[in-house]
Amino acid sequence: MKLIFMGTPDFAVPTLRKLIEAGHEIGFAVTQPDRARNRKQVTFSPVKQAALEYGIEVLQPERLKDSEEDRRKIRDYGPDAVIVVAYGQILKQDVLDIPRYGCFNVHGSLLPQLRGAAPMQRAILNGLEKTGVTIMRMEQGLDSGDMIAKAETEVDHKNFEQLHDELSVMGADLLAATLPKIESGEAVYTKQKDEEATFAPMLKKQDGKIDFSRDPRQIERQIRAFDPWPGAFCTYGEKTLKIWRAECPDARCELPPGTVTSVHSDSIDISCGGKLLRVTELQLPGKRRTAAADFLRGHKILPGDVLK
Repeated sequence: MKLIFMGTPDFAVPTLRKLIEAGHEIGFAVTQPDRARNRKQVTFSPVKQAALEYGIEVLQPERLKDSEEDRRKIRDYGPDAVIVVAYGQILKQDVLDIPRYGCFNVHGSLLPQLRGAAPMQRAILNGLEKTGVTIMRMEQGLDSGDMIAKAETEVDHKNFEQLHDELSVMGADLLAATLPKIESGEAVYTKQKDEEATFAPMLKKQDGKIDFSRDPRQIERQIRAFDPWPGAFCTYGEKTLKIWRAECPDARCELPPGTVTSVHSDSIDISCGGKLLRVTELQLPGKRRTAAADFLRGHKILPGDVLK
């Protein structure tokens, strides 16, 4: 098939590579403009880097809806389908109408659950047992188009990075298996039940701030959902302390929230919501993530200390 690929972050790259390996023709890769990031160095998006490896022409409009030239290039190419994976811009109807079969999105949830920008993080935060990917024909609504195929996996105790990497490959494989059915007319399109929809709004850095008055199971999910960005954090003295791994022992504690109740050779127990959170990996600014056992050799944390 003749395809236009639209995507930006790492999550989209396995799908782009899979489409190329499957023999599809990629006319253009459309991605977000280059940005100045660390130390003001301009960096390419992961999709742009991958597209350039294959010699695919890259389009980078600030806003596709405002770039008649880029929309004209897409129309003139005459794509059979437009594939969208975490592009980061909303497509207007004039673009949705261009391809022969339609525009199709690889979304990182089991729709209609978790429509929106952060479905994988929210699946962990919400304590879902299962999540997955959905192939959807796009329309003007927010992730509300007809569903074509799904694949699911257990959330288990995965952090965001692990779930992200798994679903990115799962989505690539599922789309590659679905496109021939779309082309042949065998694909079945199922409308979403809007009344069952839940939403996954974009995350902000401040969402990583730990509230120790909450149940430790909620905090443990927050730690996994925000690994590696933005990281779940609190304040210890005057320093920001990031917590990367923790467990929830079945134990009651009546000390004020955030109080260090005990320090073991390889963990730190903290009072949370009348129970305990056992921290096993953490990090101070300018330092590496480290197991609590190594951390405690160089830093003194004592019972009675308070994290905020």
